[in-house]
Amino acid sequence: MSNMRLDFRIPRISLPVRAVGGARDPRLIWKQVLVGLVVANIAVFFLLVRPIGGTAADLASELEQTRRQIRIRQGEVVQLRALVAKIQKVRAEQNNFVGNYFMDRRTASSTILTEIGASASKAGLKPREHSFVIDPVEGSDNLGMMTITANYEGSYGDLVEFVNLIDRSPRFLIIDNIQAAPQQQAGSLATRFKINTFVREGVAQE
Repeated sequence: MSNMRLDFRIPRISLPVRAVGGARDPRLIWKQVLVGLVVANIAVFFLLVRPIGGTAADLASELEQTRRQIRIRQGEVVQLRALVAKIQKVRAEQNNFVGNYFMDRRTASSTILTEIGASASKAGLKPREHSFVIDPVEGSDNLGMMTITANYEGSYGDLVEFVNLIDRSPRFLIIDNIQAAPQQQAGSLATRFKINTFVREGVAQE
């Protein structure tokens, strides 16, 4: 046993041989470059076939559709402006009409009765009893209809003249009903007129 020796050396392991200076294998580099080029070409191909946002034809179609919608909206805006202008015109005409022909309620009775009495006197009619009533106009908060009942006596010609004077009145007077009955005196008629006009709440406008 004196000639026996134990060998405690570590066995060698073979490793891939690298180039001097730690440089990578050129073949591996070229493979990676080729793979990168292939991936880039595939990406470019898909962008050409189906670009982001759609093809040129898709974009042109969307642009034309957008332009068409803009033209439609512009036409609607023009129509709305014309409608607003008409509404404003009608409202101004309504306010002007009400201001000119609808008298203030506080002075309407005396004004209308005075004018009707003057017209009857001018026509040659003899006045009898008068009465009036004011009823609210349905759907309005500040308008009312004044109904005047006026009794007169006179000839047929006098009645016609009175009707013509009422029709030519600057006031908005409407003859709703006429009743006539002959009197004992030849050619004399007893008449009852029902005349309507409109009044409003507020300060009277001249």
